Amino acid sequence: MATLSDIGLAATINILSAFAFFLAFAILRIQPVNDRVYFPKWYIKGLRSSPLANGAFVSKFVNLDFRSYARFLNWMPAALQMPEPELIDHAGLDSAVYLRIYLLGLKIFVPIVFLAFTIMVPVNWTNNTLEHSGLTFSDIDKLSISNIPNGSERYWTHLVMAYAFTFWTCYMLKREYEIVAAMRLHFLASEQRRPDQFTVLVRNVPPDPDESVSELVEHFFLVNHSDHYLSHQVVYNANKLSGLVKEKKIINNWLDYYKNKYERNPSMRPLLKTGFLGLWGESVDAVDFYTAKVERLSRDISAEREKITNNPKSIMPAAFVSFKTRWGAAVCAQTQQCRNPTIWLTEWAPEPRDVYWENLAIPFVFLTIRRLIAAVAFFFLTFFFMFPIAIVQSLANIESIEKALPFLKPIIQAKFIKSFIQGFLPGIALKIFLIFLPTILMIMSKFEGFISLSDLERRSASRYYFFQFINVFLGSIITGTAFQQLNQFIHQSTNEIPKTIGASIPMKATFFITYIMVDGWAGVAAEILRLKPLIIYHLKNFFLVKTKKDREEAMDPGTIGFNTGEPQIQLYFLLGLVYAVVTPILLPFIIVFFGLAYVVYRHQIINVYNQEYESAAAFWPDVHLRIIVALIVSQLLLMGLLSTKEAASSTPLLITLPVLTIWFHRFCKKRYEPAFVRYPLQETMMKDTLERAREPYLSLKGFLQNAYMHPVFKSADDDDIDLAMRASWEEEPSLVATKRKSKRSTPFSSKHVGSSLFLPEANTEIKA
Repeated sequence: MATLSDIGLAATINILSAFAFFLAFAILRIQPVNDRVYFPKWYIKGLRSSPLANGAFVSKFVNLDFRSYARFLNWMPAALQMPEPELIDHAGLDSAVYLRIYLLGLKIFVPIVFLAFTIMVPVNWTNNTLEHSGLTFSDIDKLSISNIPNGSERYWTHLVMAYAFTFWTCYMLKREYEIVAAMRLHFLASEQRRPDQFTVLVRNVPPDPDESVSELVEHFFLVNHSDHYLSHQVVYNANKLSGLVKEKKIINNWLDYYKNKYERNPSMRPLLKTGFLGLWGESVDAVDFYTAKVERLSRDISAEREKITNNPKSIMPAAFVSFKTRWGAAVCAQTQQCRNPTIWLTEWAPEPRDVYWENLAIPFVFLTIRRLIAAVAFFFLTFFFMFPIAIVQSLANIESIEKALPFLKPIIQAKFIKSFIQGFLPGIALKIFLIFLPTILMIMSKFEGFISLSDLERRSASRYYFFQFINVFLGSIITGTAFQQLNQFIHQSTNEIPKTIGASIPMKATFFITYIMVDGWAGVAAEILRLKPLIIYHLKNFFLVKTKKDREEAMDPGTIGFNTGEPQIQLYFLLGLVYAVVTPILLPFIIVFFGLAYVVYRHQIINVYNQEYESAAAFWPDVHLRIIVALIVSQLLLMGLLSTKEAASSTPLLITLPVLTIWFHRFCKKRYEPAFVRYPLQETMMKDTLERAREPYLSLKGFLQNAYMHPVFKSADDDDIDLAMRASWEEEPSLVATKRKSKRSTPFSSKHVGSSLFLPEANTEIKA
């Protein structure tokens, strides 16, 4: 087992690792050649120019101002200087509220640490129960609740602290929920005009034998929203066309690479082999080969585009419907449109950047089946991951390694090697097993059919959190306890086993301390170094960059990564709340993580990350719920632990805590969550009225015309899009008389086709 000195040495190793990352970052970030890697957000905003354009040849690549090297940590105070309102204007509300999760962790745990170390640690330390228990324990375990004898009156201290920690956590959660809800409403009221404020996504449009989807949508909304309906854009299944465009872009990159290579050495034409990965096969001229592939793809793209625009089956039973006012869009998005609740389903449209176009092509009726399949797959993924984690736990301690590989015992017993294994092996092994998990979960979310990037990330984050709760938290405790106390299990009666587990669970804090240091300290420090984007940028810059635009595309600012970052934060909330009463020594390590991560990610948000979308902090209810779950889990585990400690007089009083916590969550859900799922009509009317007063001649038609057109149809970079066709999409649509032959005729003559991309037949009047 790890001693205090082992943990201290492991902490020293992780601190030195983090410092090495920070030092490397401080040196690399001030080199002119790396400026686009560490400040891409300012380049995207057009507020920073490349230092490579001026100065002497050497100074273009290496910073010769040696005084700047002495100020290698000046980025930390600089990251904290930008006030929050300015940060919201600079990076968006999502980024600013994401940072508040780290601040919430500090607000919750700093007072808890003060109480725990002044009251609970002395209560736990002043016992010698573990020394006479026969269990395997360490110096750290003497600071835990396991060091208190069964039936002791000292458990009343832990009961009172559990109540104090719960009330404090709930108070901070309520206060933060109130602040974030107010920030969201203020942001929505003050932000600039966006297409999604006027647009609703309607899905599961019922088939009609007399009218096309475009005509049916138009007539439905002219009848039911006659005063506010403006236009619509039907949804096309352009997935194959999108794939061809992406493939052409990749081939173009290779063509640029070989053209650049030929320009550097005109005496020799570059060659490549046509076999697998270019390892074998016939040698051909690389420039001619990729030129031919680009021409072939251009023909395929043209043919596929023609097929989409002329085949009614390419139109999905869905459309983006735009309204003249925000009020009209809010009424439509938040009400039932038909007596049959399974058709004409409306919801707020994601902002155009947030739309995940591939999933709009999935028929609505298949979504339930897809989500059932994904749920079953996730269950088996979670279940089968328990086995490698159990193996990791069995090998990630000194005793098990010595038993499995006895010839390594002399090496392992060396103090530095032993501390290195104790401080790094468990955390690194777990990180390796989890490295591909976020990608797998994102693939599952895409398979389920969510139509926005924000929904994809939120679903992936939810499953990532659940996976970590089952496998990382519960799995590590159960399997680790079983392996560590195996000898005790074998030589005791069955009715004594629950007591052994109760005493052993707090001891697992040692493993989680090492995990926090590896993942939370060194991991966060490695994030700011951006080693992977740095290498990729310079490879692209050397082989592919030919123009200024190419250099801009070579930048990879990345995003916060809500689907991976938020679940990791929630794991630390869970560990902190669970071990606050059980083993308080873990809390300082969590506080260091929250403080360090807040500074690092604030710097990254200001200088690096470029968010793909803006959801106005719609994720906060998920953050609140997961902290509530962590709080309830901590209460239930403490209840179970005290029940094994023969604390019969104090344990029943803990039953009240989960009940109060659930009641508190229901209160917050009713009071604050509506601000995150609905848009108040009062707010929409106020914003519409102000806009009409300021811009009485505003034409929303032009503003919304192509906002929700599929990117492959409106990309200015795609030379395969015929300019004449693009111009025809932007014209005022022709009049369309209804083709309906049934008695359900529309009382209005059609005056808006509304779709910016419609079939040729929609341009001509058709006799009934």
